[in-house]
Amino acid sequence: MAVFTEVGAEEAGALMRRLGLGELQSLRGIEGGIENTNYFASTDQGEWVLTLFERLHADQLPYYLCLMKHLAERGLPVPEPAADPTQAAPAADAHPLEVTANAPCALLHTVAGKPAAVVRRLAGHSELAPGEHHCRELGALLARMHLAARDFPRIQPNLRGLAWWNETAPVVMPHLDEHQAALLAGELAYQNHVAASSAYAALPRGPVHADLFRDNAMFSEGAPGEPPRLTGVFDFYFAGTDTWLFDIAVCLNDWAIDLPTGTPDAARGAALLDAYQSVRPLTAAERTLLPAMLRAGALRFWISRLWDFHLPREASMLKAHDPAHFERVLRRRACTPQAPATTWVAPQPALAA
Repeated sequence: MAVFTEVGAEEAGALMRRLGLGELQSLRGIEGGIENTNYFASTDQGEWVLTLFERLHADQLPYYLCLMKHLAERGLPVPEPAADPTQAAPAADAHPLEVTANAPCALLHTVAGKPAAVVRRLAGHSELAPGEHHCRELGALLARMHLAARDFPRIQPNLRGLAWWNETAPVVMPHLDEHQAALLAGELAYQNHVAASSAYAALPRGPVHADLFRDNAMFSEGAPGEPPRLTGVFDFYFAGTDTWLFDIAVCLNDWAIDLPTGTPDAARGAALLDAYQSVRPLTAAERTLLPAMLRAGALRFWISRLWDFHLPREASMLKAHDPAHFERVLRRRACTPQAPATTWVAPQPALAA
């Protein structure tokens, strides 16, 4: 999250009143993140987050907002977007092929000339040093989210998927040294090979979060003697239709990684995977391709961080993430996919043509 576009209290207050969310009492820009403009908005009816979308177009946004609403209506702890009561919502019984990504959505608003959304602010705090308990909570919720989204009718590809990697790699390549360029080119070739395989085609897929890092989940302190409880996950604005295994890999590459070194943490990884499989067991194809998807998840965020670091945008509150972290993660994943400390990862697969 960051602030690229300044929003005045008068305009924000008018939006809150129109959405029936009460009278604005305070508006504060949120520091952190690199994609959208975000504010905490307090009203006499509660706490909210106002997001202005800086890169995504209005025709792309209904997918994310309606996915959040879909999950919230099925009891998942995600922030439900506020709808404009003056706009009609799409028919609930519309055929899936008729409800495309750019179908109208009453959850999408306009603020300062930018597409915007308002969601309720989740309670709790992010756990930036998660333990095995936090990973178990996250793994089980991730599986529940995948299953709950199976009947979500809208379809939109993961906009930061393989096609974007292929387009963006040549843009960041001039900023790399010889060894980094070789790693990027080699891994990109490998991931294109994986994506063309029959094993990859067999992977289950559907809507995925695709960015569920530890700072996108909230925990509340449990009662005395009880562990913390996962209160919700947020920031679905990288979501898309992709393989569920890629979503798992993204989580493992953050929740079960030692941040200073990029080394996988076997205990935390096992806790997350075991909890996920207690809700939805992995298929044979998923077990085979897990090492490849762990590499894919690291590659995706290395490329995006290189892009943001070397081609930054101006913002009043912005600090780009260090791309070196995911370079380390990728090197670990690519060079030692079956290290003794990561016995929960299956051996490197032999791909079918």
